[in-house]
Amino acid sequence: MRTLSIGNSFSQDATRWLHDLAESVGFPLTCVNLYIGGCSLEQHWNNAETGAAVYAYEENGLDTGRKVSLTEALEEGDWDVVTLQQVSGKSGQYETYQPYLNKLAAFVHEKAPLARLMIHQTWAYEIGSTHADFARYGNSQLAMYNALCEAYEQAADAIGAETIPCGDIIQVLRTKAPFDVRHGGLSLCRDGFHLSYTYGRYAVAAVWLSVLSGEEVSPCEFIPQVPDEPADPALLELILTTVDEILQ
Repeated sequence: MRTLSIGNSFSQDATRWLHDLAESVGFPLTCVNLYIGGCSLEQHWNNAETGAAVYAYEENGLDTGRKVSLTEALEEGDWDVVTLQQVSGKSGQYETYQPYLNKLAAFVHEKAPLARLMIHQTWAYEIGSTHADFARYGNSQLAMYNALCEAYEQAADAIGAETIPCGDIIQVLRTKAPFDVRHGGLSLCRDGFHLSYTYGRYAVAAVWLSVLSGEEVSPCEFIPQVPDEPADPALLELILTTVDEILQ
């Protein structure tokens, strides 16, 4: 399977460990992320119109050093899946999605007609996040989560796409020890909005793999190696079993 994400740092989080997790269960997967930090649907559409080669081309979680345009990336291979998402700060405001989402969907269908479009549902900010856009949701994680769920559901309906429910799974994990920040637990975010390098990124990669493969992810044996952030196999197992309980 070949996947292409038209995203930003949140799709970067989602795809960092995806290939490694897939490889550990024998699921053949190449994942490419087109990265521009903080890129919104509006900016993606502007880039599509101009043909600017402004995207960092990341393959299987690593930067290749290439810079590409949307057209170049979409036309370079037989993509099975192409994902779209909104920038996190506007993720709960559906009025910011349109008309750019529909235009991008049509653009993808034109350039990669065999690809299946999917919506990457991003996650709410951490409790106490200092991100400036958190104020759009009254600095409330629950308010942001509820808003983005509604907006992404509308987005998926608008373009007839399946959703990769990363935001849902992150929110469920936040209710489980030791990831319950409200009770002094470990945050799944590293800075209040991006995911932690080990557990947060591992969790959303597991969600993607579950949706893309249609199989349980609990057999995954890959353990991410992050300097100064060692992985506890028991917590990785908790993440994988939670994903299976909800998605399989």
